[in-house]
Amino acid sequence: MLSPPEVGEDERSLLLAAFDSNWVAPAGPDIDAFESELCELTGAAAVAALSSGTASLQLALMAVGVVAGDDVLVSTLTFGASAFAPSHIGARPCFVDCESDTWHIDPDLLEAELERRAAVDQLPAAVITVDLYGSVSDGNRLAALCERFGVPLVQDAAESVGATRDGVAAGRQGVVAVLSFNGNKMVTTGGGGAIMSDDTAIVDHARYLSTQARQPVPWYEHQHIGQNFRMGNLNAAVGRGQLRTLRERIAGRRRVREGYEQHLGAVGGVRFQTIPDGCLPNHWLTTVVFEDDFGAGPIEVLDALRSAGVEARHAFKPMHLQPVFAGHPVVGGDVAADLFDRSISLPSGSRLNDDTVAWISELVVGARDTP
Repeated sequence: MLSPPEVGEDERSLLLAAFDSNWVAPAGPDIDAFESELCELTGAAAVAALSSGTASLQLALMAVGVVAGDDVLVSTLTFGASAFAPSHIGARPCFVDCESDTWHIDPDLLEAELERRAAVDQLPAAVITVDLYGSVSDGNRLAALCERFGVPLVQDAAESVGATRDGVAAGRQGVVAVLSFNGNKMVTTGGGGAIMSDDTAIVDHARYLSTQARQPVPWYEHQHIGQNFRMGNLNAAVGRGQLRTLRERIAGRRRVREGYEQHLGAVGGVRFQTIPDGCLPNHWLTTVVFEDDFGAGPIEVLDALRSAGVEARHAFKPMHLQPVFAGHPVVGGDVAADLFDRSISLPSGSRLNDDTVAWISELVVGARDTP
């Protein structure tokens, strides 16, 4: 599998203990403990565990004041949830191209677009940046840029749990950040997410909205439209077990990436997503680019891997090229489109052994000989 869930005895024992406690609900001691342990991992002042990364991003946007009719700037090279979340609110995602080496949102393009919008009094209600494939974007520069224009920075750290940049955890530079605990992520709860911030009021408001916006009175009373977005206690128990072995899984995935670099790094026409200076990624997915002189493209390589029973996939298709977002504004877009045309993500699970990584690498190189 591309990125299989990696669970063990810690997850099993905590899950069974939660089951035996009869806390089988979207409330309970394991949720409280999981949120506290996530604060410890990231350094955030407050965390709310929720039902998915998408739900977390939607509530994060609502918590910083995004409403229907607003524009939200989003990195175009991302998973669909980054653009779906503002759409669920009725806001309009507007896309910004990425850097060709790191694949993160291009700060220069973002700055130019914010300047253009400021000049005509059309600033976005928020900016969503994405830490792609486990690497961490330049949050300090992006946060300073957004602060200069008075626009909230919402960091989509769904793929970068456990990663750091300049010694700071992913998602800690913006006003608010979101995490994902989907089954294929570095930390899984069987499906889930979280919102985190140093502004406890933001997290408290998101938690309030996630529990049907129920007022603290002895009956069901609502002053706002709420959602049923809280994480279940059983899911949180699994997540607690995952946190205990996170560093081991990151080390395993680093070893896998280094194996691919050893076998493919010297092959002409192959390059890897660049790790920025000061970044310690979690290596969620190792992703490679095939230049023209490699002699094969993603289709040929994916076919060769699939024929051998190996799961791999294209890099994300940019949001501005998705039919559902046809006609949405985009700044640039050619870099992300080119990366999509040339790139794939390779199997990256920490339990892959060195021989398997070498064999997969041989299959990649062998795709050049496919008629």
